[in-house]
Amino acid sequence: MDAFHHPDYYQLDDLLSEEHKMVRDATRDWIKRSVSPIIEDYAQRAAFPDHLVKEMGEIGLFGPYIPEEYGGAGLDHMSYGLMMQEVERGDSGVRSTCSVQSSLVMFPIFSYGSEEQKRKFLPKLATGEFLGSFGLTEPNFGSNPGGMTTNFKEDGDDVILNGAKMWISNAPFCDVAVVWAKNEAGRIKGIIVERGMEGFTTPETHNKWSLRASATGELVFDNVRVPKANILPGRDGLGAPLSCLDSARFGIAWGALGAAMDCYDTALRYSKERIQFGKPIAGFQLQQKKLAEMITEITKAQLLTYRLGQLKNEGKATTGQISMAKRNNVEIALKIAREARQMLGGMGITGDFSIMRHMMNLESVVTYEGTHDIHLLITGLDVTGENAFV
Repeated sequence: MDAFHHPDYYQLDDLLSEEHKMVRDATRDWIKRSVSPIIEDYAQRAAFPDHLVKEMGEIGLFGPYIPEEYGGAGLDHMSYGLMMQEVERGDSGVRSTCSVQSSLVMFPIFSYGSEEQKRKFLPKLATGEFLGSFGLTEPNFGSNPGGMTTNFKEDGDDVILNGAKMWISNAPFCDVAVVWAKNEAGRIKGIIVERGMEGFTTPETHNKWSLRASATGELVFDNVRVPKANILPGRDGLGAPLSCLDSARFGIAWGALGAAMDCYDTALRYSKERIQFGKPIAGFQLQQKKLAEMITEITKAQLLTYRLGQLKNEGKATTGQISMAKRNNVEIALKIAREARQMLGGMGITGDFSIMRHMMNLESVVTYEGTHDIHLLITGLDVTGENAFV
């Protein structure tokens, strides 16, 4: 049974609107009802619970900040953050599906797509009829996406796309992919590639110890003919995909906090029930130290994300601020997961509890959408004005 009770040491709920709390609680109820009872089994089998995709669409987890005329819910960014917090509290892999669909597929189509593209793709992505993926990372270019070799050449009303993308969430099941590739002049453009286009394949990545309930794969393009009408006209250059990453990293900052909250809550409840030397282990100093440090870091991260949500709503959130929150929250979530696992002893490594699954998942989250070190350099560049990337 999912007995999660969210920690709120500084009474931050008092700062949320009734709509924010309603959105968060509805997402939490869905996680308890549809995700928690099955997720350990899917993770153990390394299987993607694809039946959840339609449910996620039905409760509005895909593109909740997209206007209603395009199938979204028209909510604010704070609502999106709270949703991602609750979804990752259930599982990082499920949250990855939401993040990719919302921030890396729907966001660029809404922000940079033509009116025809918006009306063709966004409503179906919002309902989960279409599942999307985002193609930026390549086998030889991860933290340096500008070095990508995926390219396209014009051929009449079409372009011919060649190359490959790697470590792509949703790839094996995606219906559409927003792919970033260089034109003949070396300029990066976004292209919507659709399932069924000849030469487009999506082999699945196997043998993962992390994000085992998430579908990961490659996007391979072998002379794929794509209509020019599928090129995103609104923005090009490396800044276009990086702006999508800002949106995704915002959701990840909230999501990682959800994983941390779940690990803390599990360890707290266990410490009150587990008897050693004649009393609950919650009564021992070292266990209280662990719990006190966990709730302190969670509270700090809650304040960080709350303020970031305000800035995002006001259109003021910078790349540096988003990077700081992503890096910090994933780091504290990993530390909390490890401490919580120790508190549960041997039980902490079993699927009877969520902690070990969170810990393994977070090892991916600390790397994707910008590694821990890259985010440090983004902050370093922001505060010093000196570029340490090259």
